[in-house]
Amino acid sequence: MPDDSPIERDEAWMALAIRLAERGLGTTAPNPAVGAVIVDETTGEVVGRGWTQPGGRPHAEVEAIARAGARARGKTIYVTLEPCAHHGKTPPCVDAVLAAGLTRVVCGIEDPDPRVAGKGLNKLREHGVIVRRAVLRSRANWVTLGHILKVTERRPFIQLKIAVDAAGHIAAGTGSAPVWVTGPLARAHGHLLRARADAILVGAGTARADNPSLDCRLPGLASRSPVRVVLTRNLAVPDEARLMNPGEGAPVWWYCGSDILPSRLAEVQTAGGDVTRVRSVSGRLWLPAVMEHLVARGMTRVLVEGGPAIWRAFDQAGLIDEVMLYHARAEPARAVEERAALAALRRYVPSAVLPRIARRGLGTDDVFSFRRRVVAD
Repeated sequence: MPDDSPIERDEAWMALAIRLAERGLGTTAPNPAVGAVIVDETTGEVVGRGWTQPGGRPHAEVEAIARAGARARGKTIYVTLEPCAHHGKTPPCVDAVLAAGLTRVVCGIEDPDPRVAGKGLNKLREHGVIVRRAVLRSRANWVTLGHILKVTERRPFIQLKIAVDAAGHIAAGTGSAPVWVTGPLARAHGHLLRARADAILVGAGTARADNPSLDCRLPGLASRSPVRVVLTRNLAVPDEARLMNPGEGAPVWWYCGSDILPSRLAEVQTAGGDVTRVRSVSGRLWLPAVMEHLVARGMTRVLVEGGPAIWRAFDQAGLIDEVMLYHARAEPARAVEERAALAALRRYVPSAVLPRIARRGLGTDDVFSFRRRVVAD
């Protein structure tokens, strides 16, 4: 049981709810990944917990209530996102909260979806439930950012992955054997990013040079491989490329220019390719149109792996929410300095404004998270 003041206890339980929400990342689209914890505040006992299940249902609150059973009555529920108040494919979560007899609701953020947007919390108050909102708002906002951006900007959360050697430079792909600049722990962490994404995106250059599979190869998580997205104005990828022959893996979606040669379009479609044409601006696919289309197809979290050309395109379009920079160490026991990581970041995405920085050691490498500031606590 968390100690100290009621505010600190609320924050401690909300932190647990956020960690539960993270379990659903990459599996709940088009719904947000939400976490919920039901607590007996008298004893400090957790009587129920839950997170949004694969496919987006059941919702976190319903999961937590089901686990708590009759013990939920008279207790407090901590939930990262405001409980829904509308009828969709499932009944409103506020009705489940009321039926369970929960007497206090603490939420991280209000839902910007106009079907909810404060209505859930208002209904709870009208029925005598004590409500506290905006607890660990910044962290709750971050784990829910894909949903928020879908509603407010009609685009997904966009995360770039960049791996550099000790000198701050990327590797050159050969198409036959991979050239690793980081160690196995860093590469495994990169696959975890894939498992937490709804889609993974590269450009034609990476598809040709690296001939990637773009799947998740962590033991037990192969089924969480995201949809694979390739941006190529002319569909200029060899027919023998792995992404042209996806087999039993995750779907591959191709985005090409509206001026694509009909013969090439027909070839890819005949081979089973899922192709969408979008307009081009200055010889490049219009990224906002691609992102809007991905959101319309249920993608709320996109991991951009690609290479310098695609990174620059997202940078110039102002479409970067986070960069995960994997930086090899010059000496295994000596951590990479922040200024070296910043120099590598500026080399590849010079315009991105990403003031929030965190670092973590992974074997012989360091991973830096550069995030844009979205909301303050």
